[in-house]
Amino acid sequence: MSRPAQETIFTLEATPVKYGPGAAGDAGWELARLGVTRALLVTDPGVQAAGHADRVAESVRAAGIDVVVYAECRVEPDLESMEHAVAFAQDAKVDGFVSVGGGSAMDTAKVMDLIVSHPADIIAYINPPIGEGRKPPSPLLPHLAIPTTSGTGSEATTVAILDLPDLKVKSGISHRYLRATQAIVDPELTRTLGADVVASCGLDVVCHAAESFLSRPFDTRPYPETPDARPPYQGSNPIADIWSAHALRTGGTYLRRAVADGDDVEARGAMMLAATTAGIGFGSAGVHIPHACAYPIAGLKHVYQPPGYPADHPFVPHGHSVIVTAPACFRFTYDAMPERHHHVAELLHGEPIADPGPDTLPDVIVALMKDIHAARGIEELGYTSDDIPALVEGALKQQRLLVIAPRDPSADDLQSIFKASLSNW
Repeated sequence: MSRPAQETIFTLEATPVKYGPGAAGDAGWELARLGVTRALLVTDPGVQAAGHADRVAESVRAAGIDVVVYAECRVEPDLESMEHAVAFAQDAKVDGFVSVGGGSAMDTAKVMDLIVSHPADIIAYINPPIGEGRKPPSPLLPHLAIPTTSGTGSEATTVAILDLPDLKVKSGISHRYLRATQAIVDPELTRTLGADVVASCGLDVVCHAAESFLSRPFDTRPYPETPDARPPYQGSNPIADIWSAHALRTGGTYLRRAVADGDDVEARGAMMLAATTAGIGFGSAGVHIPHACAYPIAGLKHVYQPPGYPADHPFVPHGHSVIVTAPACFRFTYDAMPERHHHVAELLHGEPIADPGPDTLPDVIVALMKDIHAARGIEELGYTSDDIPALVEGALKQQRLLVIAPRDPSADDLQSIFKASLSNW
């Protein structure tokens, strides 16, 4: 059979998700169903202090499953923190994992599971050109992911992200086997989240969904040499669009409410579900320029102390790092697909917008940023125009993301994007 020149196939995989208030109480039942007899519960000090990890551990023990707790996850993990976690996991002798926390805990659990299942140095699995991009040869041990935030969608994705301070950049590991085996999404777990964290997480949801919907169509890629050569981020496709559109509509409707009131379980639950559906969408289609810019923004300097987050180390929360360049990025990509940019703007805005143009989507995003008191731009995160060449260099290293963009950015284009993003208002 002759092989076509362009891709004709896309794949959609989704983590099985159990959703609803009180659903975290089923953690033990789910792990028992997956055949786990000794579980490593992965969390961070803040989530442990809130009591969420203890309640999950009680459910797991009630199902007759031994539990070992690792509560030292670093918020915005780096290579050193991941290596520390992996060493703990290798000594724990477990046959399954349960992560309780935000993307940092879930991503740390993914890497622990990967290295326990297929031992190697973490760098071997990190995406090229930074790492080898090694592919795990077979599925990992069972992993039950229980998010306590409403942002990363890590419970539904195939990626784990980490900071590489020596290289002054973030990167990640990406493979279908990293996807959690099961997720539990319980809105009750977000009651304890501060408004600043909800705001940053929610902007990550919006950016995931917008980038996914505005990614290069899957059928514009060359047909791969082998099925294994198909990238995890495939480009926009009809099924991913459905999930991304849901997340955009939900973010526009509920994010402001979720930030304003921790007891608004309807709004916070809607944003948790949006995080998951955005994760399914971008887990298939991919993210591109805002995320490529975000990794050097988070990795180049460590001087910003985000309000509402742990004060043990300075860092740029992921939602901050992606949203600050989004207005300029979508102004740049507009000409590649104007109608889709208009549609994203209307989904976020909640109603038709008259006379749309290149500034419509950026204006809608900036209005949302203002309403929930987001960072104005990269200046607020500690950067000046003198840092732009290094930021461009870091963004250019994220080729697995940039190839998904509907318009290819040059170094000069990225420089213009960073310059425009010093302050969005």
